[in-house]
Amino acid sequence: MAALLAGAATIALLTSPASAQQAAQPAADQADQTRKTEDTKPAPAGATLLDKILVISRTGETAIESLASASHVDQEQLDRRMATTPNEMLLGVPGVAVQADARRVSSSINIRGLQDFGRVAVIVDGARQNFQRSDHGTQSTFYVDPELIKSVDVIRGPTANTYGSGAIGGVVFFDTKDAVDFLRSGETWAGSVTGRYESNGKGWTASASGAYKFNDDLDVLGNIVYRDYGDYKNGSGDTVAGTGFDVLSGLLKTTIRPSENSELKLGWVGSSDGWTETSGGVPANDVDLKSNTFTARYNITDDAKSWLDLHINASYNKTNLDLTTLVPQNRFDPSTGLPVLLPVGSTSTFDVGTAGVDIWNTSRFETAGVAHELTYGGDWVGDDVETGGTAGGDSFYTPSGKRSVSGAYIQDKLTWDWLEVIAGLRYDNYSLEDSTHETSGDRLSPRITVGVTPFESASLAGLQFYGTYAEGYRSPSLTETLISGNHPAGVTFPFLPNPNLRPETGKTTEFGVNYKLKDLIEAGDAFRLKAGYFHNDVDDYIEGVTLSAFDPTSGCPFGPGIPICFQYQNVAQAKINGFELESVYDAAWGYAGLSASIINGHTISDEGERADLATIPSSQVTGQLGFRFLQDKLTVGGEVQYNGKPKGNPVAKDYTLVNAFASYQATDNLKVDFRADNLFDVKYTNPLNGGTTAVIYEPGITLKLAATMRFGG
Repeated sequence: MAALLAGAATIALLTSPASAQQAAQPAADQADQTRKTEDTKPAPAGATLLDKILVISRTGETAIESLASASHVDQEQLDRRMATTPNEMLLGVPGVAVQADARRVSSSINIRGLQDFGRVAVIVDGARQNFQRSDHGTQSTFYVDPELIKSVDVIRGPTANTYGSGAIGGVVFFDTKDAVDFLRSGETWAGSVTGRYESNGKGWTASASGAYKFNDDLDVLGNIVYRDYGDYKNGSGDTVAGTGFDVLSGLLKTTIRPSENSELKLGWVGSSDGWTETSGGVPANDVDLKSNTFTARYNITDDAKSWLDLHINASYNKTNLDLTTLVPQNRFDPSTGLPVLLPVGSTSTFDVGTAGVDIWNTSRFETAGVAHELTYGGDWVGDDVETGGTAGGDSFYTPSGKRSVSGAYIQDKLTWDWLEVIAGLRYDNYSLEDSTHETSGDRLSPRITVGVTPFESASLAGLQFYGTYAEGYRSPSLTETLISGNHPAGVTFPFLPNPNLRPETGKTTEFGVNYKLKDLIEAGDAFRLKAGYFHNDVDDYIEGVTLSAFDPTSGCPFGPGIPICFQYQNVAQAKINGFELESVYDAAWGYAGLSASIINGHTISDEGERADLATIPSSQVTGQLGFRFLQDKLTVGGEVQYNGKPKGNPVAKDYTLVNAFASYQATDNLKVDFRADNLFDVKYTNPLNGGTTAVIYEPGITLKLAATMRFGG
C-alpha cells in the first residue's frame, strides 16, 4: 500500500474548458432529496443533479464529490424522458451507450467501448444481471421497466472495483422506487394510475402504483406496468419488422426499520416479455422471456459508533427465455454439422440463475489530523446456466455450466485539508466448469487516487483536480470458454471451446476535474462541472476469432461445412482512450446542460497487428435546455444530440437528433406529460449494431402523451 501511495506523487493536474452533464431538473432539498411530498418546492439554487448522493457510493459521496467519473440520473429526469427502454433512461450520460437491435426489450450496456460478458456490471437493487445468449447481436442482455426505477447511478472504469468482480468497464446501478418516494407528508396510503400513448409502433403503456405506511417502521409499495407496442417505422417511414413487443412488469418492495439506526429492504422485480424474432424480414421465432429478481438489503449505521456502517445484500435473479419456431427452418445438426430441418414448434430454452452476496462496512476515524473512511468487504456471485431444446436449435450454442466469482477488498479514503487520497486493493477468484472442463484463476488489483483542492478564493474554492490509476479483473464467461458445436444456420462451421482462455485485466489511468460554484450569474443559481481524460489498457482482451482449417497450427479441423472455425481467444491487448465532460447550470428560470464523450479504441495482436475495436460507440455531444413557468408547474424544453461515426465502423454515419418535451402539473393530483423524440425524422442506426447480420434502423419521429392521476390520504 505504501508503494502505491508513493507512486501517486507525480500526478499531473488537468484544467478543462466548460463542459457537459445531462440537464438537471431541480431536486428536492438535500436533507430529504428522495422524498416527494405535497409541499415540495423546486430545489433551492445550488441543489443540482451532480449534488445528489450516489446510491452506489460506499462512502456517501455525491457525484460532484466523487474522485471518479460518476453520473446520476434522478426521478425528475426519468419522468421527463418518458422512457420505454433502458436506452432512453441513459440519454446523454457521457461514455455510456446501449445496444438493443430489433429486440429492444432486451439491452446491453456499453461503457467506454466495453460491453457483454460482465465487462459492465448491471445491477438492479443490488442484484447482478448476468443473462447471456449467444447470437449475432447483443450477448449479455437485461430488461428492467423504466416505470419501476427512481434513479440510475453510473461509475465508469475499474475504479468501481469495490462493487463486484469483472466490471472493467464500469457499473450501472438501477435503484427501484420505495414507498417513501411515493407517499406525501402525513399520508398513510396513496395510489396512482398512468396512461400513455406512443405514435410510432402505435401502442400503450398502463401503470398503477400503490403504497401503504403501517407505521414509521414499516411500509410497502407495489407497482404494475403493461406495455403493448407494434413494429415501429424508421426515419424513412419503413416498418422495421420484429420491433413490436408486449411486456408485463411488476415491483413489490417493503422497508422495515428494526431500530432507529437500521433498515431492511425486501424486494421483488419481475417481468414477462414477448416478441417475435425475424429472419430476412419474415417472422421466425416466437420469444417468451420471464425474469424474476429477489433482493434483501440490510444496513445498520450508528452515529455514536463511527466504526459501524454495515451493509449486507443478498440477491437471486432467474431469467428464462424460450424460443419456439414459427416456420420450418433449415439448420445444421450441432454434433455432425449435417443439414437438418427444424420443424414448426421446435424449442430452445435458456435458463440462467444468478445468486449473489455482498457485505461491506465503512469505519470512520481520525489519526494525526487525517480523516479516514476505511471500507472493507467481500462479495460472491454464482451463475448456473442450463440450455436445451430440439437438436439444431439455438440453445446448443450457449453452453450449460456453472461459474463462481468471489472477491474481497479494502479501501481507505484519507482526507487532510486540501488533499484527498484513496488507496485500495481487491482480490478476485473465479472457477467455472461443465461436464468435461474446469478452469479457475485469481488476482490482486490495486487502486490509487489523489485529489487536491488548492484554491481558497470564493470563485475557485470549489475547484478540485484528481488523478487515478486502477486495475480490474474479469474472468472468462461460460460461453467464451465452453462454446462448442456447429454454426446452426446459413453455413456450417465448428465452434471451438477454449478452456485455456485467460482472464482480462483492465488498467486505467484517469485525470479529472470537479468544479462547483454558486451565485455565478444571479443570486441563488448554481454551476456544476465534471471533466476527465482516461486511458484503459485491457491485457488479454477476449474476442471472437475466425480460424482457417488450411492452417495446420490453428487447431481447426476440416468439417462438412466451410473450412473455418470460430473460437474466443485472448487478443494481446485492447487500448481505449477518451474524454468525457458533464455540466449543468441551474437557476430559478430553468436549467441548461451539456454532456460530451469522445472514445477511441483498437486491439493489438501478439503479432503487432492493429484493428479497430468493433464495440466503440459514437462520440456524442448532448445539449439540453429547460424553462420553468407558472410557478414551476410548467416545464418545457428540448435536447439536441450529435453522434459522430466511430472509426472503422462499416455501417455508421454521423447524425443529429432533436427532441422536445413539456410537463404540466395541472393540479396537485393531475400531471400531463408530452414528448417528441427524433423530431426531424432522421434515419439512423446504432453503430454497435454494425456486427449484426442486418442493419437495424432506429425509430423515426415518435410522439408520446401521458396523464397521471394520483390520490391518497
